[in-house]
Amino acid sequence: MKKFKTAFIGIVLIAAGVLFALKALDIIQFDIFFDGWWTLFIIIPCALGIITEKDKTGCLIGTAIGVFLLLWSRKILPFDLLWKLLIPVVIVIIGAKMVISSLFGNKANDVFEKMQNDGKTPDNGFAAFSGQDMNYSGRVFEGAELNAIFGGVKCDLRDAVIEKDCAIKFSAVFGGITVFVPDNVNVKIQSTSLFGGVDDKSKNKNNNTVTVYLKGLCLFGGVDVK
Repeated sequence: MKKFKTAFIGIVLIAAGVLFALKALDIIQFDIFFDGWWTLFIIIPCALGIITEKDKTGCLIGTAIGVFLLLWSRKILPFDLLWKLLIPVVIVIIGAKMVISSLFGNKANDVFEKMQNDGKTPDNGFAAFSGQDMNYSGRVFEGAELNAIFGGVKCDLRDAVIEKDCAIKFSAVFGGITVFVPDNVNVKIQSTSLFGGVDDKSKNKNNNTVTVYLKGLCLFGGVDVK
């Protein structure tokens, strides 16, 4: 996917270069700085993210904001109507994401439900205006809830004992969460992100027998999986 993203950006640059050359030769004429041209700096990256990113919620919202601002700049959409329409669109996108998340790919909930049935409680990592380090070296790991609010949480599973599928539920609100995973596990991520996101840098080969499921919310915050 990264190769596709790089290739796409390259194609855009080539097309822009050709257009500028044709304009310089007076073969074609166009106005670079049309009304609302600055909204392209919002629309293009977000539209590209819809294609390349795993979590598309933030990209969809960003694209909607860019398009609405472009319509306003072009005097197609009045400013007062812009916000009346934009807010419902954002709510619908988030609601649709929640519905899809609840109906499909609910593995993290299944893991937590099984732990509850077995009388076990997931570990809790919480940081508000502070930081917390959680190290599972030599310990059995089955599940944890990580919450960072204007703070940071680190969860190190690299030397943990992971014998079966496990799960991490997270919430990063104006904060950051870092999860270190061993190389011999699969990683599956399901997140709802608004002006934030999850960056998966794990060596996920999708051919291991054990999977770590991550599910949660990023609101002006981020999660790094390494």
